[in-house]
Amino acid sequence: MSKRVAGPEIERLIQLLAKVPGLGPRSARRAALHMIKKKEQLMGPLAAAMADAVDLVGVCTVCGNVDTVDPCTICQDPRRDAATLIVVEDVADLWALERAGTMNALYHVLGGTLSPLDGIGPGDLTIEALVSRAHDPAVSEIILALNATVDGQTTAHYITDLLRGANVKVTRLAHGVPVGGELDYLDEGTLSAAIRQRTLF
Repeated sequence: MSKRVAGPEIERLIQLLAKVPGLGPRSARRAALHMIKKKEQLMGPLAAAMADAVDLVGVCTVCGNVDTVDPCTICQDPRRDAATLIVVEDVADLWALERAGTMNALYHVLGGTLSPLDGIGPGDLTIEALVSRAHDPAVSEIILALNATVDGQTTAHYITDLLRGANVKVTRLAHGVPVGGELDYLDEGTLSAAIRQRTLF
């Protein structure tokens, strides 16, 4: 059994930090020690920011993004193309697409994918709200930006079937060779998708 090297408050800080994705117990100890050393410059402002986040951050009732306002900043932006809805599994995917800055559309966060093995069915996701949004006359295209996993593709097919009655074009992200990718390092599934979805040069 390991000995305690600090008081219970510091141990609790380390245990909580270790629950953050990407931080294990050792990284959490290093992060806690760094914050303690920089108490005034880092720990105080971080604690204040986290308190504000607890009080103010919520889920957008329109798209499922997280923000301090509802509807979120993206949904309220009049410069967005309201005719296009990009469907993502998670808020992290939404943020990744925003970082890429390739489209100026609106979003819909499903909150996961269908996964019968994990007990996740249509009622556990925001699929019903998506279908409702798709029937808005202003919406003309739904882009399914779901992960190329079995669950992601199953969810995409399920949603496509539900949207047959809506007057919208349903598209999905292309799959294949990534920019800068070398064929020798790609898996067979990626190469197969790239060949099937080849385009004119």
